[in-house]
This record gives sequence, C-alpha cells and structure tokens, in this order.
Amino acid sequence: MNKVRTRFAPSPTGYMHIGNLRTALFTYIIAKKNGGDFILRIEDTDQGRLVEGATDVIYETLRDCGLNWDEGPDIGGPVGPYVQSERMGMFKKYALDLVEKGEAYYCFCNKERLDEVRAIQEASGIMPMYDRHCRDLSKEEIEEKLNAGVPYIIRQRVPKDGTITFHDELYGDITVECSTLDDQVLIKTDGMPTYNFANVVDDHLMGITHVVRGNEYLSSSPKYNLLYNAFGWEVPKYIHVEHIMKDKQHKLSKRDGDASYQDLMEKGYLTEAVINYIALLGWAPKGEQEIFTMDELIEEFDINGLSKSPAIFDSAKLRAINGEYIRKLPLDEYAGYAMPYIKQAIKREDIDLMEIAELLQPRTELFTEIPEQIDFIDSLPEYDNALYCHKKMKTNEENSLTSLKEILPVLEAVEDWTKDNIHTALFELIAKLEVKNGIILWPLRVAASGKAFTPGGGIELCVILGKDDTIARIKKGIEKLS
Repeated sequence: MNKVRTRFAPSPTGYMHIGNLRTALFTYIIAKKNGGDFILRIEDTDQGRLVEGATDVIYETLRDCGLNWDEGPDIGGPVGPYVQSERMGMFKKYALDLVEKGEAYYCFCNKERLDEVRAIQEASGIMPMYDRHCRDLSKEEIEEKLNAGVPYIIRQRVPKDGTITFHDELYGDITVECSTLDDQVLIKTDGMPTYNFANVVDDHLMGITHVVRGNEYLSSSPKYNLLYNAFGWEVPKYIHVEHIMKDKQHKLSKRDGDASYQDLMEKGYLTEAVINYIALLGWAPKGEQEIFTMDELIEEFDINGLSKSPAIFDSAKLRAINGEYIRKLPLDEYAGYAMPYIKQAIKREDIDLMEIAELLQPRTELFTEIPEQIDFIDSLPEYDNALYCHKKMKTNEENSLTSLKEILPVLEAVEDWTKDNIHTALFELIAKLEVKNGIILWPLRVAASGKAFTPGGGIELCVILGKDDTIARIKKGIEKLS
C-alpha cells in the first residue's frame, strides 16, 4: 500500500475561513492517523482574487493550530515547487498529451460565440453547456487555425454516452450520465490551466492518496476521474465533507464575514478550543467524550463518523467548549491571557489583579467579556434598586435595607480585613438573625457592585474592594433604599 499523503491546497484570498480550517484539520488528521505526510500547496493561479499577505495568514493559522506540514512552499520537499503559479510550465504538456490520445481537443470558439450559445440555451430552458462545435474538427482544419494564430483553449473530450462511476469514502459509489457533463476547459487562451485541471495533475505528481474537500466538488469528480483514467493514473480516495451552515438556510460565508479563524481569536477564543469544536462540525466521535487534545483527535477520528448532513455552527457550544479549556488552564497561564482585559477595566493601584484573575477564571467563557464583568471595581455604577429583589434569595427592597443596616456595623467592626474574618463576621450575623444566607449576602453583593452577576459573591467583593470602599458602597446602598 502506498504511503498516505494528503494535501491542503488553499487559495490566498483572505482570512482563514472556518470551513477551510476544518478541511485542513481533517486532512492533517487523516495523514497523521495513518503515519503519512501532510502537504501544503498554495493555489494562487486566480491572480485576480489574490489578497496581499494572505499566504502569511495561511502559514500563521496552520502553525497556531498545530497543523504543521511535512512539505510545503517554505520548507520544500521532493515534489516542489509547492506554489501552483510556479508550476505553470508543466500543465500544457499534459493537456497536449491528452489531445494526442483523443481525450482532449482544441476549441477555437471566441467569447462572443460562446455567449450567444449560452443565451440561446438559457432562453430554451436548456442547461448551459458547450455545444461541442470544435470537438470534431478535422486535422487539416485544426492545423490551419493553429498556423493562422487563431486563439484557442483545450477542452476535455467527455464521452457523449454511457456512465461514469466514482467512489467517495463518505457517499459510496456515485454514477453519473456522461451526457450531463460539460467538455470542461483544461487550458485557457493564455496557456494557463484551469483550477480543475491543475488540481488533478498536481495531486498525481505529488502522490496524493486522499483528497478532502467540500461536497460542492462532488459534481466535478466524474470529470476528475475521466482525467485520471485518460492518463492511466491511480485515482485518490475522495472524502467530500458537508458544508458548515450559519443556520438551516445559510452557509457560513467568507463574503459575509462569518467565522474566520482570525475573528474568533479576536473575540477571545483559545486556539485549542476552536480546533476541538470544528472537529465536531460534521464528525461524531463514537463515545460521549467531546473534549479532545490533538493526539486524542488523531486516535479517535474515523472517516465513518463523518456526517452527510450539513453542520450548524453553534456559537453557544463553541463558547461552552472554550470555557472548559479556560477552566483547565493553570492560573498563571490564564492570567497571561486575561490580564490585558482586566487592565482595560481596572486602573486602581490598590487592587490585587491576581485575586481578580482567580475569581474570574471559573466564570470566563470569552476573554473579551472580562471587562464588563469587573467594570464596577474602579467606581460603583448607577444601578436600579430592583436588583435587590431576588425571588430565589427571597429578598426585596425592604428586607435588603434592613440587611444592609445590620451588615454595616458588623463590617465596620472587622479590624483585620481578611476573607476569613469577613466570612466569620457575616455568618455570625446570619446565625444571630436566624435568616437564610441569601438574605444577607445578596444585598451585600448588589450594594458592593451594582450588578446582579459578579466574579465571586459579596464576601469576595469585600476583600477585593477593601474596607473603606466596601463601607462607602454599603452606605450608598442604604441611602438609595431609604
């Protein structure tokens, strides 16, 4: 059996879209699971769509995600060059080989004629296809036009009758009527190959054994197979993966600015969490486990677990997975990620920022949401007294006012302002009043923060804010409720 060789062949047309990254991930995993090679090839032949710096984005994204290639443009390899525009000289030779074999032909039709044929077909309700006007020109006619310098393209000679069957690892055998296939262009008038032709030639020359791509290419696969057969080359294994959808009607679209890897990084996601999540988009592990390291993904992955249904991009699930990864980080590593966001919100110099980080870590799903969780620390925001009313805690404005009046002298009497001392004082008060914890602790939290959701409860907030600020905020709460 040939050594498994897979390739990721992106076009440098912008940011790394999540669908592209998932293709790269599956391609990498298949190679590594089988002890094979993962090849990076840059497909830059469509010069009009190229974006400056996009190739660097591809490199950086794959490296960030741990998808390190064994051969590629920057590190070389035995079947380079690995940038398609640097391989241009070889394709016409292969197309001319097909012309010699009768598997391709010269087409001299100009754009005006092709547009006219298409317009007539569309007006007649016929699926637009080349009408094969040049398919059966005589040798003499071809020689005459070539000698006269008439511009031409080279088209694939697809059989008019019969069927072509190709195999996909996910969909099984698919049979297509040859009469439904167009005589696709292989070489354009400028001598450059089309994407579909260059892909087949490059995959063969690079020894690619498995091709992972979106299922929009299913319809092109019969023509790819005809090319492989015409050359007498071995057909690689095809794995056509379903789309990632924004919702049930809409695909995630680079054009609409949906879910690029870079956007997710800017929103505060961890790379490991993104990779873990996109692996689950269209692939189901055998068991209940959903959190995987890269090594575990490679071990667990099975092509048979891929789905034939589109995957819906679920931001809530991505957030939850991101939260799991964040909670597993060592505190100092978490603080490294979180500190820039903490410092956005807290300018006070008397606050222990590591204490803040420790409180935040269990409650963080996205780093970018940290500032709004702690924006009360520098100064108490304006807040509505309705926050004191909590059904579960059985608090209202009236009993909250009573609680704050009881809390004030108790905390004023705490000399050594530590968490343990504050805890002891407040729980002695709770026992003395014979009330539920929430009757005391909920009003304290609201008075200290002006918020319903905070990192830590009332006691932790007292420690962070310090005695003077805590007392001042409780007095403000009493004033507001009076």
